[in-house]
Amino acid sequence: MTAGEVAAYLMECCSALANFEAYIFGSTLRGIGQDIDILIVGPPGDALSRLKAEMALAEEELPLHIMYMLPSEAKRTDFVVREKCVSLPQLVAASEAT
Repeated sequence: MTAGEVAAYLMECCSALANFEAYIFGSTLRGIGQDIDILIVGPPGDALSRLKAEMALAEEELPLHIMYMLPSEAKRTDFVVREKCVSLPQLVAASEAT
């Protein structure tokens, strides 16, 4: 699967993603690698618990490597910029445009 296809799949099967910022980073963006690196940024609580359950189901279909960060952690580490993360909606839009 391409990064865009992975993003579309996750957005379709994980409705709780609507409450979070979600990104793909790493080798998947270059079309190589065997695992799919995902970053989820958002608050703790019930919505996160629901998302983790949905992502666990998605992991049965895809080789996901998921990192969860609070917004303050993502900002402090500048992870999104440093790792050149691309948001799931951006990947879906780019794949639909081609």
